[in-house]
This record gives sequence, structure tokens and C-alpha cells, in this order.
Amino acid sequence: MLDDLLERILAEEGDAAARHVGLGMLLAAAHGRSRAAMNDELRPLGIDVREFTMLVALDMYGPSSQRRLIDLTGIDKSTMVRIVDELERGGLVRRERVPEDRRAHSITLTAEGRRTLESGRRAGAEVGERLFGRLRPDERDRLVALLRRLAEPAPR
Repeated sequence: MLDDLLERILAEEGDAAARHVGLGMLLAAAHGRSRAAMNDELRPLGIDVREFTMLVALDMYGPSSQRRLIDLTGIDKSTMVRIVDELERGGLVRRERVPEDRRAHSITLTAEGRRTLESGRRAGAEVGERLFGRLRPDERDRLVALLRRLAEPAPR
């Protein structure tokens, strides 16, 4: 249930600024709920949503530099270093020197990382079903399409 302030903001007629703020608050609440639910399911695996995202990216794109992972995910450099450090400590990834550039490292999934990724995918499917299962498939597709449009840079 939405809190009283958000309900009142969204119901406000004639105040476009307040309704825009309310919509942003609603998106943030939905994101927070989704992220918290996913983190709860991933916690027993020793990872969180950001670390799971790294495992997914490495599985999709193969061994990658931290720079490439930053570009793919939009995560800032210092956070990326912490994530890779945590994954490496957990035995889920390893850093390997790039033969062509001894200064560079390639981040690679380990066998344990692949097992954790698969467990994370199962956990994510369960969370997704709890959160989005009440939406029909066409409603889910529409939600994705609308959110993609919102995620694009706004025209000026």
C-alpha cells in the first residue's frame, strides 16, 4: 500500500509538478521493493543484485576488462573495483593478465561463479514471479516498453 503522501500527490489534479514528483516516488518505491526482494533471495548465495549483474554480464559477454564492465553496466569505477574484489574473494571470478597489455586485467567467471549465477537466476525467477506474476504477459511487455522509453534521454 502506498503511503498517504504519495497517494495524495498522485491524486492531485492541476499540479503537474507534484504529479511528476509523485510518479518518480512511485518508480523509486517499485525499484526499492524489487531490489530488496532480490537481495533477500541472493543473500544466501553470498551476492547482491550488483554482483549478480556482473555475473550475468560476464556470462553474456565473456571475459571483460573492468572498463568494459563499467561501460556495460553504468556502475562507477570505485564501485566496480569493490564488486570485482568481492566476487574474487568469493571465488566467483578471477582476474587474469591480458597478454597484449600487462597492465590490464580480464575478469573471468569461475566454475563456482557459473554455479552461483545459475542459482541466482532461479532466485530471480522466483522473485520476478512474486513481484510481476500478477501482471499478464502483455502487461509485462507494456511495462517494459514504457520503462524503456522513460530510461531514454528526454528530448529537449
